[in-house]
Amino acid sequence: MIKSAHLLFFIFSSMLVHADNQPSPPPLVVAHSAVVVERLSKSQLRSIYLKRQVIWPNGEKIKVYMLPAKSDTHQQFSQGDLQMFPYQLERTWQKLTYSGIGTPPIEVDSAVEMLKIIQTTPGSIGYLPYGNETNDAKVIEIQP
Repeated sequence: MIKSAHLLFFIFSSMLVHADNQPSPPPLVVAHSAVVVERLSKSQLRSIYLKRQVIWPNGEKIKVYMLPAKSDTHQQFSQGDLQMFPYQLERTWQKLTYSGIGTPPIEVDSAVEMLKIIQTTPGSIGYLPYGNETNDAKVIEIQP
């Protein structure tokens, strides 16, 4: 009886703690201003980040950028938008690299660096924490 009372107390207190923690908005997917795409499905975005889709519809090469794998934004982007765990992405990129078929996305150190690269690199795509400035970068709408 005491064990079940402790368990109920633990469950109830966990619910209270998490009730105040609203999930943060998903990262913004951004691309160079000349990219012709306005929206992507999660499946299309995953294909781009898994390096299966390497060309935009107008024939321009896609240049893929990512934040460090340990960053909260990368974790949220991987699990929310790509619907994959970061280790699954890493494993796929390693296979591409070691087989000689492709290369992983280019890692940048910060959101500030990501924005600068996206603004100046034609064909580029990346992501930023929600609420970051997106001057001269196109925000791509992600559909389910």
